[in-house]
This record gives sequence, structure tokens and C-alpha cells, in this order.
Amino acid sequence: MKQSYFSDQNFENTDFAQQSLDKGEYEDCTFTNCNLEYADLSGFNFNDCEFIGCNLSMAKIVSTAFRDVSFKECKMFGVQFNECNEFGMDFSFDGCLLNNSVFYKTVIKRTVFKNCTLTEVDFSECNLSNAVFKECNLSGAVFDHTNLENTDFRTSVGYVLDPSQNRLKKAKFSLSQIDGLLHKFNIEIDKSS
Repeated sequence: MKQSYFSDQNFENTDFAQQSLDKGEYEDCTFTNCNLEYADLSGFNFNDCEFIGCNLSMAKIVSTAFRDVSFKECKMFGVQFNECNEFGMDFSFDGCLLNNSVFYKTVIKRTVFKNCTLTEVDFSECNLSNAVFKECNLSGAVFDHTNLENTDFRTSVGYVLDPSQNRLKKAKFSLSQIDGLLHKFNIEIDKSS
């Protein structure tokens, strides 16, 4: 079955739960205020695309390629990014809700998460070296055997991670969130002094 090719197209205010998005390759396309909740995007290729204000919660993305894709103000609950096509995987997130999503064992170096809610996201065994978490909420996020070298957490809150179970060389943290690094030791930190 031949896949379709779409280039430089804008998709706006479309409910793809009602009408399926054509399977294929999308290049330099913009999706604005589209509903892709529970959509099966398996095997799709998105290159240099932008998703703005879209709902991709629980979308199925087995072998889906995301290459230089930006997500802005998107709702993306429970997305299994660990099932994506890893070749050339590159994306950024700005103002997105990614609660309960999974990045298990993905290699997403230099990924930027800006103003995102990442509640209970699984980053286990992920390579997040040189990533940036700018003004994000990481409450309940799981970091286990994760490469966080040179990762910037300075403006984010809610993270709890075990320094002995993650690679943290040259990672950046704020003093106000130091308890997220020391939580494992069950010690009390007096922030008034």
C-alpha cells in the first residue's frame, strides 16, 4: 500500500477522531487545534512539523518518526514515545501537558521541555544528556538509570531523583529544589537558613 506524501500543508481545527489522518509522510506541515486523541499514527513520518494546541493524548505511535518536530501547548497524556522510530528522533515541547507519558530507554539528547507539566512521566534508562527542563513541573517523574549529564533543571520543580542511580555529571540544579536530590536519604532540610 503506497503511503501519501504531504508538504507545506496546514491542518486546522480538524477532529481526526471523526476522520482519520491519511497515513504517510508529512514534511513542513502545521497542525493547529487538531484532535488526535487515541489516533493511530503508527508508521507515520513527521519531518519539520509543528503541532500547536493539539490533543494527542493516548495516540498510538508505534514506529512513528518525529524528526525536528515541535509541540506547542499540546495535551499529550499517556503517549508512549518509547515506541517511536528512534532514527533521527528530535522534538521539543513548549507549554505541553505530558502527564503519564513514557520515554523509557529513548535517546533524546538536547531535548527542550519548556513550561511543561510532566507529572509521573517515565524517563527510566533514558539518555537526556544536555536536555533542558525550563520552568517544568516534574512531580512524580521517574528517573532511574537515566543519563542526565549536563541537563538543566534549574528553573523546574517537583523532581525527585537518586544521585546514586542516575548519571548527573555537570547537571544543573537550583538550591531551592535540592531536597529533590536528597530525598532518598530521608533527611530534613531547613530552607530558612
